[in-house]
Amino acid sequence: MAELLPGVGVWLACLVAVAVGTGVQRLAGQGYGMVAAPMLALLAPDYLPGTVLLVGLCVGAGAFLADRSSVVVRDLPPGFAGRALGAAIAAWIATRVVGTPALPLVTGLLVWFAVGLTLLGLRLPLTPPTLFGAGTVAGVMGTLTGIGAPPMAIVYAEVETRRSAATQNVFFAFGMAVSIAALLLAGVIGLSHLAFALTLAPAVPVTLWLVRPLAARVARRAIRPWALGLAATAAGVLIVRSLF
Repeated sequence: MAELLPGVGVWLACLVAVAVGTGVQRLAGQGYGMVAAPMLALLAPDYLPGTVLLVGLCVGAGAFLADRSSVVVRDLPPGFAGRALGAAIAAWIATRVVGTPALPLVTGLLVWFAVGLTLLGLRLPLTPPTLFGAGTVAGVMGTLTGIGAPPMAIVYAEVETRRSAATQNVFFAFGMAVSIAALLLAGVIGLSHLAFALTLAPAVPVTLWLVRPLAARVARRAIRPWALGLAATAAGVLIVRSLF
């Protein structure tokens, strides 16, 4: 069972990971989970996935509020339905891997899968069926690791940047909420996850405020290579450590 809070050094490193992930999420509509999840899995594996999801709820809500005028409401119902289904599936899986050595390995592999999806540059038409399918896959990935954005990003690849980022942030916030609910029902989120998340959460509004001047000037493509490189490196270290 995890202690209520980790040591100061681990906490500071996790705080930085959350801040970087929050900044990327705000600017690109994805990235928080790919940055924060592998870093927390390396530094504080006992707090996964609950802490990543609880802080992620703040990240998604804050990023959505910053760009809510660009959200296209008609996109939301099929994506929400898929995300809820995926969260239910993942909660069942989580009862078997959370708290075991398998979780860091699963996290690392899903990060690599997410990076691979992003790099492949796949494209899907933006339709209710593709939103539902992407939402389901995102629900499974997001509930287990906090990384649910890449499947939705495939659907929004050809969509105007502001609409894409804003609507994906809505899916992200909703996904965090249903994932937390599913894991609470499954009994795999506890007091230690909540306590740690509460100490990390102040980094979210501070980061969102700091990156606000960049939102109109920084293109998603400019920051994506850095975010993907950091995520892939952390996941690689995580996988190697889990196996050896």
